[in-house]
Amino acid sequence: MTTEMLIKTADDSAINDRRKAELLSHEVEHIDITSFDARPIVEAMGKMSFTSRDLARATDLYNQMLADPNCAVILVIAGSTSAGGCMDLYAELVRSNMVDAIVATGAAIVDMDFFEALGHKHYQALEIPDDDTLRSLYIDRIYDTYIDEISLQDCDFTVGKIADSLEPRPYSSRAFIREMGKWLVENGKKDNSLVKLACEHDVPIFCPAFTDSSAGFGLVKHQVDAMKRGGHYMTLDSIADFRELTDIKIKAGTTGLLMIGGGVPKNFAQDTVVCAEILGHEDVEVHKYAVQITVADVRDGACSSSTLQEAASWGKVSTALEQMVYAEATSVLPLLASDAWHRGAWKTRTKRRFAKLFD
Repeated sequence: MTTEMLIKTADDSAINDRRKAELLSHEVEHIDITSFDARPIVEAMGKMSFTSRDLARATDLYNQMLADPNCAVILVIAGSTSAGGCMDLYAELVRSNMVDAIVATGAAIVDMDFFEALGHKHYQALEIPDDDTLRSLYIDRIYDTYIDEISLQDCDFTVGKIADSLEPRPYSSRAFIREMGKWLVENGKKDNSLVKLACEHDVPIFCPAFTDSSAGFGLVKHQVDAMKRGGHYMTLDSIADFRELTDIKIKAGTTGLLMIGGGVPKNFAQDTVVCAEILGHEDVEVHKYAVQITVADVRDGACSSSTLQEAASWGKVSTALEQMVYAEATSVLPLLASDAWHRGAWKTRTKRRFAKLFD
């Protein structure tokens, strides 16, 4: 390679560094539901029609869940709302005892929350350049949000290191995520982390498709490295996930679902009723309350889009206290959560601490 070529390569590298820094210059700021009172607008929306009235009724149902002394609340998260600005919202629900268990995608828990707890950030895209250009800069895109791939790989490797430190045996996703929370208590760089707070408040988190996330890369590396050493490795037990969440349903009795998105987490949470029946608990209640915020179209016949009334045919939820809200969640969830936080039913709720069931 000639001197001229070396100089040109160095110059191109500098240009790329500047371009990447430019694109990753506006951090996503997560909304603080305690900083504004959404009660007046939600009340006003209840006197409207269409999605506004649906949201007001959904908010009322969530407040009923929190006010019902017998009701345990299960938060269900699918999609990328955490990356989009709802990360601190979910953390506040745990901190303020507004949820008792969580079922989520691995992406929401690992790629987004655990990722930021390591000190990394999500960024607003002020423009949408060619995705091949983003790839050349190692920038990943979620709609109009950017992630630095190099930082995401740090997340992958950290998950692998945590796995390396554990006894080589099967773990439910709940058990492994609790270990991640313990690691953050000692090493994390963000106090307002859902994974960390859930560990501290004994709120179990389940990811039934856990390896469909950055955790998967780290855990694959953990297994491959262990095999090269001729040693054993930890594994994830998805059956234990189902059994443990069903144990929580049986213990809880009355339950309410606050579901953001759909997919596997939605079906997993709902199926605990059927599983409890199969285990001989024929007196188990269907989920008494259910709210789902989604943009999925019922015409595609998929799990994400199936209505809560459809779920009643499977013996999963009640049709009396359910509400579908067809909206992109980051646009309405902050209103629902702020309304419920300011009404304050959470202040007198009993802490369930379901994670202690498995100690």
